Amino acid sequence: MFTRKGLFSILILFLPALIMASTGSAHHSAPHVDGASLSIFWVIPFVGILLSIAVMPLVAPAFWHHNFGKISLFWALLFIIPFFFAEGFSTTLYELLHVGLLEYIPFIILLLALFTISGGIRLTGKLVGSPIVNTGIILIGTILASWMGTTGAAMLLIRPLIRANMWRKHKVHVIVFFIFLVANIGGSLTPLGDPPLFLGFLKGVSFFWTTKAMLAPMLFVATLLLVIFYIVDSFYYSKENIPEPSAKVVDPSEKKLGLEGQSNFLLLLGVIASVLLSGFWHPHISFTVFYLELELQNIARDVLLLVLTGLSWKMTTMEIRKKNEFTWFPIQEVAKLFAGIFVTIIPAIAILKSGAEGALAGVVNSVSSNGNPVNAMYFWATGILSSFLDNAPTYLVFFNTAGGDAEHLMGDLYTTLLAISAGAVFMGANTYIGNAPNFMVKSISEEAGISMPSFFGYMLKYSIPILIPIFILVSVIFF
Repeated sequence: MFTRKGLFSILILFLPALIMASTGSAHHSAPHVDGASLSIFWVIPFVGILLSIAVMPLVAPAFWHHNFGKISLFWALLFIIPFFFAEGFSTTLYELLHVGLLEYIPFIILLLALFTISGGIRLTGKLVGSPIVNTGIILIGTILASWMGTTGAAMLLIRPLIRANMWRKHKVHVIVFFIFLVANIGGSLTPLGDPPLFLGFLKGVSFFWTTKAMLAPMLFVATLLLVIFYIVDSFYYSKENIPEPSAKVVDPSEKKLGLEGQSNFLLLLGVIASVLLSGFWHPHISFTVFYLELELQNIARDVLLLVLTGLSWKMTTMEIRKKNEFTWFPIQEVAKLFAGIFVTIIPAIAILKSGAEGALAGVVNSVSSNGNPVNAMYFWATGILSSFLDNAPTYLVFFNTAGGDAEHLMGDLYTTLLAISAGAVFMGANTYIGNAPNFMVKSISEEAGISMPSFFGYMLKYSIPILIPIFILVSVIFF
């Protein structure tokens, strides 16, 4: 069995053969898979990991808790091994490196930075989880999400929200609406808010086009959800039957509202600056790893994020993190499960990218009629797929289906680009896996003793009856 030292030595040995300096394109001769040649059966491992996430916590919770990483690996291998025999070593290695180096590792580094830094900020004082307070916290998070990312805003405010409501019997709905608004809808207004919008920014969509175009639908959805939440929370609050709820708040010795770990706010600004750096700075320097271009600005971003993570861990006292009930389990759970998801999603994204030639041609063809875009279908197709697939590549698929020219999309096809953007961001709230912070909020809440609904329970009890009617209204009014 290899030791870490042995694996490191092997990596160093083969590194010169894999990496060479490059300033040109590395994709011309890349042995990537042709999505048009793939059967729909290749998505079985992806469906399998989704069903595992949905069913196993219900039927075998203890087994799932201790083995979810192994289960994720099982489904990943169930794809990798047959794919290796069908497509060969080069194509398999290329696809795994592509999803690993260009998508999964940057994704998990950003989550790690936001999770660690926000976990070092603690709101002190007596916050009682009344409808007014809960609505206020969710509103603040919704506003912050567009400027510090849905993950950053969610990780910053989920713990204060949980502490404020620990005394309440009915609190699951509070976390669910927090996922709806802070972890998803709130990230609509800038490329910083959600990964698909950042991809659009990298493709040429101007930074403030998103703010202007998405403002009206975002305000419409957010206002409806906040009103519904206030009514629902007021109803459950009236059933608590606790005359002095403030006596139930955790840590009653704290009298004044305040913040601990304020230096982490500077580090959060550093995270935002690092993400913007990779969008604005283009030194045209890259390194090639087995046909893949690793651009200097993206490497610099990830290194800066890791440095900021280390600084937060070093600068923040353990006492603050202990009071925040900070543990590494939520990020570990997300890292292991999403590793399997990112691998098993490879054939699904490849099939979608093949457009009318692939096994999902019906989905791609549904968004146009006689050569003209059907904007409502762009909204629903992008949104439904973003609920279960990674919303960033799904956004990119339909962005390219609509022509891929940012100037044209911001002009003549303004409404089409709006439909794609709104579908990718809004409908990430439909499932736990629609957006990464959804699952992290769920995990943190469960660690705090809140019994969150299952994968299907979340959909059947909350997202389908609450979100889908609102999205139908969005479709009718805006598209």
